[in-house]
Amino acid sequence: MFVLANFLSAIAMVLDYALTIYMWIIVAGAVLSWVSPDPYNPIVRFINTVTEPVLYQIRKRLPASFGGLDLSPMIVILVIIFLQRFLVNSLYGLAFKL
Repeated sequence: MFVLANFLSAIAMVLDYALTIYMWIIVAGAVLSWVSPDPYNPIVRFINTVTEPVLYQIRKRLPASFGGLDLSPMIVILVIIFLQRFLVNSLYGLAFKL
């Protein structure tokens, strides 16, 4: 049983790190949208490639733009925080009960 508990704990930790890294990539993409970066820069292209599919889905389903302010990064960050608090903590709790 301790092997399953360690496996669940490891999955929870990796998921927590992945969600945190993605949240910071979303923040970087939001900051980049305020300036005019070089679109051929590999870092800018990576950030746009990683964030735009998720942000596009939010923009398509919830056209929440107030005065030209795009709220889709904030919605994605709130979803990430919810997943960290609910899913990751549930996996940790399940691992510790085993």
